[in-house]
Amino acid sequence: MGFLDRFEKGVENVAGRAMSRFSNDVEPIEIASKLRETMDKRAAAFARDRSVVPNVFLVHLAPSDIERINAWGGDEMVRQMVEVLTSHAAEQGYSFVGPVEVSFLPDQTLTAPAIEIDSSTRRGAAAPAAAAAPTPSTPILDVDGQHYLLTGPVTIIGRGSEADIIVDDSGVSRRHLEIRLTQGHAIATDLGSTNGTFVEGHRIDAATLLDGNTLTVGRTRIMFWDGTHGAEAHG
Repeated sequence: MGFLDRFEKGVENVAGRAMSRFSNDVEPIEIASKLRETMDKRAAAFARDRSVVPNVFLVHLAPSDIERINAWGGDEMVRQMVEVLTSHAAEQGYSFVGPVEVSFLPDQTLTAPAIEIDSSTRRGAAAPAAAAAPTPSTPILDVDGQHYLLTGPVTIIGRGSEADIIVDDSGVSRRHLEIRLTQGHAIATDLGSTNGTFVEGHRIDAATLLDGNTLTVGRTRIMFWDGTHGAEAHG
């Protein structure tokens, strides 16, 4: 099943009745198609076998279409579009340098169902891993099945909205754990969390992570991969 098929099924499951409201105007599937087309056009060769694509997308729509999206559920629409972009990047072998963000903006100069998209690249501490392979300078974290490429020198993991990687776990503190990349090494440091940080079952204040290490915060398991042992992080 292709990613657009999965997206269509997701839309049907979440808001089947609302889809009819888009019948004479813009439809979610059209926005998804335009987003992946924009990503393809902006893909830039960065290194051998690696193309970097934008991770920030501003979707300009006619005000009437913005109203329909808000009535349908703006947050859910954003989530679905981020999923579409992440899946497409994985299938095409693209890399991000920061978290994927999608925003919908009203444009008085547009008439439904016109779609215009501005895209840009904004570096962040962590990005969807997509098809990237882990290296000591850009390790990958598997957080309960979600894969993140560490693209900045310091990544904060926690339950709070200010964390770079947000974990939905009541046993995790708002700012629970820091992972710092320095000279080809990754240092995990507990940030004074309530329930502690564990590496390979041992509670730590700070520890150097090795390829394949398992970290535990609350009820959440995190796998660390830097590719040094040739292990597949998310094959």
